[in-house]
Amino acid sequence: MGFISGIVVGILCGIALVYGWSQMMALRSRKREAKAADIKALGSLSRDDLKKLCGDNFPEWISFPEFESVKWLNKQLTKLWPFVAEAATMVIRESVEPLLDDYKPPGIASLKFSKLSLGHVSPKIEGIRVQKQKEGQVTMDLDFRWGGDPSIILGVDARVASLPIQLKDLQVFTVVRVIFKLCEEIPCISAVVVALLADPKPRFDYTLKAVGGSLTAVPGLSDMIDDTVQSIISDMLLWPHRIVVPLGGVNVDISDLELKPEGKLMVTVVRAKALKNKEVIGKSDPYVVLYIRPILKVKTKVIDDNLNPEWNETFNLLTEDQETQSLYLEVYDEDKLKQDKKLGVVALPLKSLQPDALTEFNLNLLSSLDTLKVKDKKDRGTLTIKVLYHHFTKQEQITALEQEKREIEQRQKLKESGAIGSTMDAIGGAASQVGSGLGAVGSSISRAGKFMGRTVTNQFSSSRRHS
Repeated sequence: MGFISGIVVGILCGIALVYGWSQMMALRSRKREAKAADIKALGSLSRDDLKKLCGDNFPEWISFPEFESVKWLNKQLTKLWPFVAEAATMVIRESVEPLLDDYKPPGIASLKFSKLSLGHVSPKIEGIRVQKQKEGQVTMDLDFRWGGDPSIILGVDARVASLPIQLKDLQVFTVVRVIFKLCEEIPCISAVVVALLADPKPRFDYTLKAVGGSLTAVPGLSDMIDDTVQSIISDMLLWPHRIVVPLGGVNVDISDLELKPEGKLMVTVVRAKALKNKEVIGKSDPYVVLYIRPILKVKTKVIDDNLNPEWNETFNLLTEDQETQSLYLEVYDEDKLKQDKKLGVVALPLKSLQPDALTEFNLNLLSSLDTLKVKDKKDRGTLTIKVLYHHFTKQEQITALEQEKREIEQRQKLKESGAIGSTMDAIGGAASQVGSGLGAVGSSISRAGKFMGRTVTNQFSSSRRHS
């Protein structure tokens, strides 16, 4: 009996152990599955979602890299740079020099490259971010850095002196958006779109040095060149503006890639109050320059000897992207003998406007929109404007596109006739009747063609756009 009972007890204990082990394994398996589900759910959370969950206990070591590393691409770019730099130098010289002439500030008769070389140090791409796919397109953002050794000398011919200016210690920090338009024929890419993203703001740092002279020979020359560079970047390259380059000889419609007018902004410059006086004798003679794109500016009439002027003038400006563009207003003191003095500047983001709703704004004027350059904290007065934004229908967009093309042609004719020094000059008086119509601001459609058409498209493409 004792032997049999021992066997029975042993069997029961074995069964109990096996059952207990199996239950423990099943419990562990369920816990692992639950943890895997939690980890998968956490993996789908964004940085903002985690911050909401964790609050102030969000771990600093957690990071979400937006850009993927491309060390292999930088190695290849270093090898290719001597050839890329030579080709890019030719493209820049042939395409940017006409822009320097169009964008040159008042007081400068000629602005050209005396010497241009991109040096031996290649740019570096810190990472690539692929955006959401759109049918027929691939969009990538490149984190672009360049601390190169270029040799760039600008020949500046001003009214008071002529001297070469060297750009030294050039550093570029920006995010470049590249869009590839796909097609079914080799090389499978029919066009490339290139633009600079506004966020983060592109940085172009450099030092200006006069060769064989002094920058003080031309008063304000450094600021003039800075403004010219910033105007070209913001008006030609800063998103939503872009350069469209057809490739490969593929006959394809690329009109969907080009920037088109999106709406119309009606701006009434009402009055200014408590402007800063820039005159030693008497009072300032103020007027207002307003624009969305620097290439096409309009201005009010001049009010003589008045620090509280009233204009009540209305202008219609075209907009191309309400989310990213701003209305810029600059108040100047007219000086018939010297360069006009800036009394203040202010920017109004268009995204704050409601469609078809007339809104009045009292804007505080600043000495500069760049907060790092603001040294004078004194009150510069206020500017009162009324703004009405209207979003175009499809038919209105087509009409506005034709109107802006005529406006660009009108600006070029005025420049050729000598009525204005450059297409950057603000148009007022009788000529402002053109600027106060739908075409007061143009898009980069025809400008992009001028910028790249004579170089990239002629050398690498024989494609034509469908009308």
